[in-house]
Amino acid sequence: MTLASATVRTERHGPPGSPQDKRPRPSGRSAGAWFLVLPALIPILILSVGPLLYGIALAFTDAQSGRTRSTQWVGGLNFQDLLHDTLFWDSFRIGLVWAFGVTVPQFVLALGLALLLNQNLRMRWLARALAIIPWAMPEVVVGLMWRLVYHPDAGFLNETIRDLGLGDGRDWLTGLATALPAVIVVGVWAGMPQTTVALLAGVQNTPQELHEAAALDGAGAWRRFRTVTWPVLRPVALAITALNFIWNFNSFALVYVLTNGGPGGRTRLPMLFAYEEAFHYGQFGYAAAMGCVMVAVISVILAVYLAGRLGGGEDR
Repeated sequence: MTLASATVRTERHGPPGSPQDKRPRPSGRSAGAWFLVLPALIPILILSVGPLLYGIALAFTDAQSGRTRSTQWVGGLNFQDLLHDTLFWDSFRIGLVWAFGVTVPQFVLALGLALLLNQNLRMRWLARALAIIPWAMPEVVVGLMWRLVYHPDAGFLNETIRDLGLGDGRDWLTGLATALPAVIVVGVWAGMPQTTVALLAGVQNTPQELHEAAALDGAGAWRRFRTVTWPVLRPVALAITALNFIWNFNSFALVYVLTNGGPGGRTRLPMLFAYEEAFHYGQFGYAAAMGCVMVAVISVILAVYLAGRLGGGEDR
């Protein structure tokens, strides 16, 4: 393109991307992009969006187990019953205690471990490898392993308590006062690796030059973390905390293997309650309504949390 033709083009249409440049764009590139994305969208639609829509529709029916039983549309009757179901709201309260009780210590401990693993330590590669071992273990295996740890007679924890002369130990997973705290400890241990990995990646993105400049200015370790590391780490911390809260609230396998919701419903998380309603009592429509309520409430909580953090200008 010559200088003259470029000048004429700018005078007629304006610079590229300007409001004056209103020429029609070729659609071939957009169609090609959709064609490339389509193989990834199809499994999402089939395996995620489809079941979600089906579950929402099921919540407005009286679907129950049994091949010969017909399914009727009941509207919002299931949701009306949920409003007066104290067992469900008790499980929801337990789920929130579990989610916060696991997410907060998980983040604090993972942050400390990430800062430690970022130091120039000997055998640091081995320490990083050992730190992610719980992440590689299936939740069922983790649950079985910790059931052995908590075993009232031959468990490692009670044996240690006896050897130290601190008492005879106790049955941690069946005690009304100890079951939920014991399960929370397992949840923290099992979920720390992925949080540590995410935070370690954020810490490593902090420019080393900023740390060196702050050290030359006389800033201590805490001040360097607060003014240099944390502003870079904050978006990662916000994202991983939100994801951890969702994952922990929707936990099922770990608590199912450890306590199956007992004793006396003290560890019956909402997912366990919905599972019992669906597969123990055959109330599929009622269980689907529980799932819809859980998704809606958690979405509102996270929306308020994210709006407060992002809208307040903390991440700018």
